[in-house]
Amino acid sequence: MKVILLERVGRLGSLGDEVTVKNGYARNYLLPQGKAIRSTPANRERFEKERDAIEKRNNERRESAAGIAEGLNGASVVMIRQASEAGTLYGSVSSRDIADGLNEAGFSVLKSHVDLPLPIKTVGIHEVALNLHAEVSVSINVNVARSESEAERQEQGEDMTVFSFDDEDNTRAPEEAESEASEDESEEAQETLDESSVDEGTEASQESDKDKAEEK
Repeated sequence: MKVILLERVGRLGSLGDEVTVKNGYARNYLLPQGKAIRSTPANRERFEKERDAIEKRNNERRESAAGIAEGLNGASVVMIRQASEAGTLYGSVSSRDIADGLNEAGFSVLKSHVDLPLPIKTVGIHEVALNLHAEVSVSINVNVARSESEAERQEQGEDMTVFSFDDEDNTRAPEEAESEASEDESEEAQETLDESSVDEGTEASQESDKDKAEEK
């Protein structure tokens, strides 16, 4: 399908260019997003009449995106998710999740702005690109963690996907630790009892030997 671009679209072309694209790409993305119109004699004539207004509107959008980008570039958004000890998420973090997180932080970002080919599936700090306009892109950090404290540790450079036995001890349930302590006390008591039995047996044997010696 031939279309007329209403703004610059990646490597495809710039505003006013006529390009040929796949039908699905035009119908599912370019046309509904207002990035292009079908290339027909009537549309070409209308575009030329409205070109100045279209260029002005495009410049305004670019300036607005640049203003948002100034505060966003290098920003960080925290996503708290449940994950395994190895750091694999039980769910995922999607483009919508990131856009919602940024909006809650006061930034005006759409899901379509988030350049995330695949959902995030692991804890850690992930660099994600935001395409706020055809000519304005920034990068942000998405800090995916199991808790706020873990997110802070990741901000300081700690790798939370590396499991340690110290972490295991710190995350054990209180009843589990209590049970183990009880078991240790039982084992210690049994060892004391065994030692006492040995001592008593030794004393009895020594007294028996002494009696036999006196009889002789």
